[in-house]
Amino acid sequence: MPILNKDMSVCISLAGRPSNLGTRFHNFLYDELGLNFIYKAFTTDDIEGAVRGIRALGIRGCSVSMPFKEAVIPLVDVVEPSAAAIESVNTIVNDHGVLTASNTDYEAIAQLIAEHGIDPAQRVLVRGSGGMAKAVVAAFRGAGFADVTVLARNASLGPALAEQYGYAWTPTDPAPGADVIVNVTPLGMQGADASALAFSDEHVAAASVVFDVVAFPAETPLVSAARAAGKLVISGAEVHAMQAAAQFERYTGVPLTRDQVERAAAFSRVE
Repeated sequence: MPILNKDMSVCISLAGRPSNLGTRFHNFLYDELGLNFIYKAFTTDDIEGAVRGIRALGIRGCSVSMPFKEAVIPLVDVVEPSAAAIESVNTIVNDHGVLTASNTDYEAIAQLIAEHGIDPAQRVLVRGSGGMAKAVVAAFRGAGFADVTVLARNASLGPALAEQYGYAWTPTDPAPGADVIVNVTPLGMQGADASALAFSDEHVAAASVVFDVVAFPAETPLVSAARAAGKLVISGAEVHAMQAAAQFERYTGVPLTRDQVERAAAFSRVE
C-alpha cells in the first residue's frame, strides 16, 4: 500500500459493531492493484455528523451497516433504485460533494438466489425485520417467490415489512416446514450472540436450503448445523464478498475478477 499522502482517496465504513472484514477486503485489493486508496472502519453516535464529515472531508466512499441503513437516507443527495425500493442503504459514493446511496446487499442476495437455483415455488421463512431483512425479502419478491413468511418479534417493523411485499408475518416460531430458512438477525454473530442458533434443529431438518446472512464468523452455529445435515448452505461470507466487490468497483471504478474477490474475501477472514 502506498505511504499515506495528500492525494490518497479515503473510504470508510459506519457500523454499530465494526469489524475488520471490509477493512481487510478493500485494503488487500488496494495494495494488490497499486491503488492510492485507504479504507478504515468507524462507529458513531452522531450519524448526521458522520455523513456531513463524508461530504466535508471528501471521503470517497462509505459502507453503511446496522443500525444506520435507514437513518442515512435523508442525509444523502441521490438514492438509487436498489436502495429506494427497500428504503435501506449500505453504500454511499461521494462525487465532489454529491452523495449517492445504493444497496449492494440487495444486488448480492438477488445474485445468490439466482446462482444457487432456488426454486420460486418453495416456501421461505425469513427471521428479521431490519435493513438487511428488507434487502432479503425484496430480493425473494423480485425473484418471484410467492410463499414467504417474515418471522419478527417487532410488532411494528415485522408486519410492515411483510405487508410491503405481500407476504405473511408471525411474531413466534411457526411449525417446521419451510423449504428455505433465512437468518437476518445478529443470532450467531461474533460477540454476545455467537453461540445462538437462529433456527431450531427441527427447522433445519425440514429445510432444503439454509441461508445465514451473518458475515462473521462465516461458520455460524446455523451454518454448521446445516452443513452437518447435508443442506444447501448460503453463507453471509458469500453475501459479504459479493456486496464488497460491488462497493469496490463503485469507489474505484476498477472491476474485479472472481479470483480477486475470492482471495480478498479469504484474506478478510484471517484473524
